[in-house]
This record gives sequence, structure tokens and C-alpha cells, in this order.
Amino acid sequence: MNFADLGLSDELLRAVNEAGYDTPTPIQAQAIPPVLMMKDLIGIAQTGTGKTASFVLPMIDILAHGRSRARMPRSLILEPTRELAAQVAENFEKYGKYHKLNMALLIGGVSMGDQVKALEKGVDVLIATPGRLMDLFGRGNILLTGCGLLVIDEADRMLDMGFIPDIEEICTKLPATRQTLLFSATMPPPIKKLADKFLSNPKYVEVARPATASANIKQWLVKVDARKKREKLRDLLRQEEVSNAIVFCNRKTTVRELNKSLRSYGFSSGEIHGDIDQSARIAELDRFKSGEVTILVASDVAARGLDIKGVSHVFNFDAPWHPDDYVHRIGRTGRAGASGVAYTFVSKEDAEAIDNIQKLIGTSIDYAAGSTGSDEVQASDAQDDAASKPRASRSRTRKADKPVAEKVATEERTEQPDRPGRKEPRREDSTRRESRHRAEEREPRPARYADVDGTLEDGAWNGPVPSFLGVGFSE
Repeated sequence: MNFADLGLSDELLRAVNEAGYDTPTPIQAQAIPPVLMMKDLIGIAQTGTGKTASFVLPMIDILAHGRSRARMPRSLILEPTRELAAQVAENFEKYGKYHKLNMALLIGGVSMGDQVKALEKGVDVLIATPGRLMDLFGRGNILLTGCGLLVIDEADRMLDMGFIPDIEEICTKLPATRQTLLFSATMPPPIKKLADKFLSNPKYVEVARPATASANIKQWLVKVDARKKREKLRDLLRQEEVSNAIVFCNRKTTVRELNKSLRSYGFSSGEIHGDIDQSARIAELDRFKSGEVTILVASDVAARGLDIKGVSHVFNFDAPWHPDDYVHRIGRTGRAGASGVAYTFVSKEDAEAIDNIQKLIGTSIDYAAGSTGSDEVQASDAQDDAASKPRASRSRTRKADKPVAEKVATEERTEQPDRPGRKEPRREDSTRRESRHRAEEREPRPARYADVDGTLEDGAWNGPVPSFLGVGFSE
């Protein structure tokens, strides 16, 4: 099958061919025909399978006929992050260059005035993050009554970031009769409930079991002491044939410190996380895409949807706290049929996280050569636990001797008269004391998606405004 078999227009096929594509991916082959037939659709596919083109391409042909009006977009695409919204806009610009369609991008960190001017000119395709869209709607700058096509992309990420109430409110402001497309990598109950409420008899397309990793990605676990992670990462970066790689960390502070460490050892690296403003993020991603830097140290802000060609390796410097993040992280490699390698560092504290990941993906992950196997890990951890808990053994001894101690104490109280106000000293159970000490020393666990830029609409865009902001496609 090729793109011509899907019923796309000649102008669109020309643009697709010039972009270097001739064969559709499975999600594109199954989703494009029903979308062209104006059916509602639920698309479930793992990351890196070409979901964006599966709705961008048919939308361009659907919108080719019609006229836009000021402040009344004809279609709406909702994305959870600025990066994903900008990436979809780039796809429209690339594939729609032979169509006369106007597009506007509504994201935080960009001047509202420029976005309002773009809306007033009339928009065929509106790509937005929920927060900025609701803000402009509340100011009366947008009317959604003319929007006949809605796309909810990365729906499970919308759920994780708390956008589902906003999505529901946006849907109530759209025409009751419309075409709705929902794409997601997983289908948790809240997303299914959303689909049941706002989609009408949708076509269901699933090209892979939810939360599965691409078969093109070779996955490895690496047993390593937490204090030696940096050293092990440097060794792997030197030993492996790494053309470029993304290194994921759980905390923004770890991202900054690790990037600084890699650069001090001569590696060409950059960083991206939620504390970096939008223009700096785009600049850093451009440096990575162009090959100016070959290693990108990132938080989970880069884990979803970003399509960067040729990423050969992904390193989970920290095992992700949530198993879904693992699938999205390693999905940055092995894209569009290419092969990739993903390493996940496993320290003693990561055992539970790794178990949850393996349960989610439905398979066990092998340990890399030279790394400790799972049986040895359990034995090693048991030894570590035994060495680190000498008080527990003493506690067991005290418990065993307790009857004798109580007998001696009773005899002493019998021989000695009671003293006024004297109380038996209260002894804290050693096991309880050990738990208390551990709780005091434990670092508080950050909230879910702490590294994701949750305040999408904050910050200021200090760099140049992208060329596709409010600009129509060229002929």
C-alpha cells in the first residue's frame, strides 16, 4: 500500500512525496480512510508510529473546501504541551504547502496580541494548548461555533497533566454536530469516559497493544550503584556506537548537574527541562536536531511526542517513577521503522519501579552483559539490607530475652520499695525506631510529572517568533 491508495488529493501526495515518504505506517493506513469519510475516530498507537500525519493529512484535504471567518476557526487541534503543538504546526506547514489554508498556533510564552491578530484574519486550522485557548476564549477573542472538526491528541498525557476538565468544557462550546478524533497511547478509564461522552459511534483503530514498546527497540537493564551512575553512563557513551542520545532524569536538578558533568568530561551535551523558557527550549532542541550537540539530557518534558529523527540511544539515568513514562521515553528512539537501543539504570531503590514497568509492557527486560542479573540483584539487595540493619538483629535478641528481663525487673521491684513518682522508663521498640529514622532521612518524593512544565501558559518568549505563527501556507 502507498499513500495514493488512501484517497488523498494529488496536491497532498506531491507534498508527502517531497517530504520523503511513500509508504504509510499502520496507524496512517487504518486511520486516514475513515477520517476522510468524516467519521469519528479513536486511534490507539504507541509513540513513534506516525500518529500526527494520520490526522494532519486527511484534515488538509477536508479543509481544502470552505472559507474561514474572523475569530471562528474551522478546526481545532488540542495538544498538551507547547513543543507538541509547535511540532504539529510544522507538519501542517510541510504537508499543506500546496493548499491555501491559514493556521494559527496558540501557546503560552508568546505574545497574545500576535495570536489575536492571526485569529482576526480567519483561521482554517487552530492548534492550541488548553490553557491559552481558554484564556483567549474568556476574553472573547475566539468563537468556537464554526469549528466542525476537533482533534484531541495525546489524550492520556492530557489526563496526567490535569487538562481533562478543560477538554470537557471546550467540547461543550463546540457545535454538537462535528467530527471528533481522539488519539492516545493508552486508554485509561477517564479517557474512555471522555470518548463515550463526546464521540459518536467512533471507528476504533489500534495498531499495538496499549503501553507496548516498539519491537525495533532493544531494551537493557544495567545494575549500578547510585553513586556510580555518572561513571557508568560515560562508559556506555564511549563503548556504544552512539550517534546521538537522550538521557532522561527524574529531577530538574539532576538534569542540570549531569549535563555539567558530561561537558566537563568532553561530551557534546545540552539540557532541556521545565525551568528553561520556551525560546531556550526550542533553541536547544534545534541544536540537538542539527547535530551541534549529540547528547540531550532531559526531564520528562521531552518524553512525549517529540519526533527527532535518528536518535540511536535512550538512557534512563533514573528509572521513571511511573511505568507509562518508560514507554514514552524509550519511544524517542526506534522511530519510523529504525532500530534503537534503550538502557535503564537500576539501583537498589528501583526494584519496585522496574517490576511495574515489566508488568505494564507485559515482558521482562534482560540485564546487559556485565550487569547483575535479577536473581543476583535480589541476593545482593538482601545482603545490603542485612548489613544496613544491625539494630534489627539486636531487636530480635532483646525480644527473645524479654521474658528473662521482665522476671529480673519483677524481682527487683519486689525487693525494693516503690519510690514516690517513679515511673518505668519507656523503651521504644527498635524496629519502630528504625522506621522513624528512615522516614526522617528519606527525601520527599516529588509529585507526578514534577519535571513537566505544568504551567504551560507562564513565562515569556524572548526569542524570535516562529514563521508559522498565524501565517498561511504558501502556494
